[in-house]
Amino acid sequence: MFSTWQTILASAGGGDGGFLRSLDPVLQPFKDLINWLCAPYYFVTLCTVLLAVFMIGYRKFTKPKIAAVLGILFFVFYAGSAIQDPNFQAIIKKPDNVPITLMIIFTAFLTWLAFRQAAVNDERMERGEPLIESGADDKVLVWPDLVYTELICLTLCTVFLVVWAIVLKAPLEPPANPTNIPNPSKAPWYFLGLQELLVYFDPWIAGVLLPGLIIVGLIALPYIDKNPLGNGYYTVKERKFVISVYMFGWVIMWIVLIILGTFLRGPNWNLFGLYETWDPHRPAALLNVNVSDVFWVVLPDKLGFSWWKPGLPSEPLLGGIIAPFWVREAPGLVLCGFYFFVLPVLLAKTVFRKIYADIGLIRYIVFWTLMSWMFIVPIKMVLRWAFNMKYFLAITEYFFNI
Repeated sequence: MFSTWQTILASAGGGDGGFLRSLDPVLQPFKDLINWLCAPYYFVTLCTVLLAVFMIGYRKFTKPKIAAVLGILFFVFYAGSAIQDPNFQAIIKKPDNVPITLMIIFTAFLTWLAFRQAAVNDERMERGEPLIESGADDKVLVWPDLVYTELICLTLCTVFLVVWAIVLKAPLEPPANPTNIPNPSKAPWYFLGLQELLVYFDPWIAGVLLPGLIIVGLIALPYIDKNPLGNGYYTVKERKFVISVYMFGWVIMWIVLIILGTFLRGPNWNLFGLYETWDPHRPAALLNVNVSDVFWVVLPDKLGFSWWKPGLPSEPLLGGIIAPFWVREAPGLVLCGFYFFVLPVLLAKTVFRKIYADIGLIRYIVFWTLMSWMFIVPIKMVLRWAFNMKYFLAITEYFFNI
């Protein structure tokens, strides 16, 4: 499908895409800018800012004309990159990456649809008019209405999957061979977000705890949030905080991580710009340090105090007693204790005062447990990118690393 589309556009551009290739000198500054913005700290920050701007101005951005212009601009950028740049083209032409293109399109469309209905409803409420959903009769008969609808959907999905299987070759690979390992070795596209988390967390946190908290959080949401507003109709104005938190978790902490893992993670799991060639010989990332390393090694060396000797307290102490792990990890224990246990108390008395008063102690504990683990992900990501920070708490003796 993509190769046919490429051939058509390349023919229109001069047989082998000569016209588009001739634009390289003109487009190179633009490519350099995109590659610079693709550095993870800029990329994720920019996506977060764009999401915040969209949430603030959703009434304007979801207007059909504005949304159509933004959609066309994105299509021109995406399609133009696929045709003009061979590196980007090689990524999206892979059969197992095609679903990611569809994911981006469907996520954008369904987000626009939901927020457009919310924008219309919010404007109607301000004018004192009835909601879109008011007076709607949602009752339908199982037979024939529901059964016919399901039959049509089943038929269309089957046809779509058959055509997909015929047009795109299945991304099958030879039997596993330990002497020939793919570089990079990537999980299926729907697990790329979790694989990205493995860069920042231990496997038991990235692969078990965080996915489990996502499921528990979705189950607990109706019990934590007792606000009846927004039930049965679309709105943003009446549920700004809840919708903002959900959109951050869904778009930034899932969709963006999948995109980052697909388009920017290359050989040796190094990060590359969107238009950079994936060079397997690029030097590996720098060694990462723990909070205990910073406190016991880096700070004494930088400050130069004679009474504070650089070095982890793992050597035998006076009397031949070896320092226990909690001495070595004391800085991390203090940081984690403050983040998980002291900070929620401070927030309950300040920023989250109204939330705490509305939901009570038990619900607030569940709420903060979910929020703290969600926000520790971007915190660790930023610290890794900016300072090569690995773990706040590294108790390797018991495989407990955060």
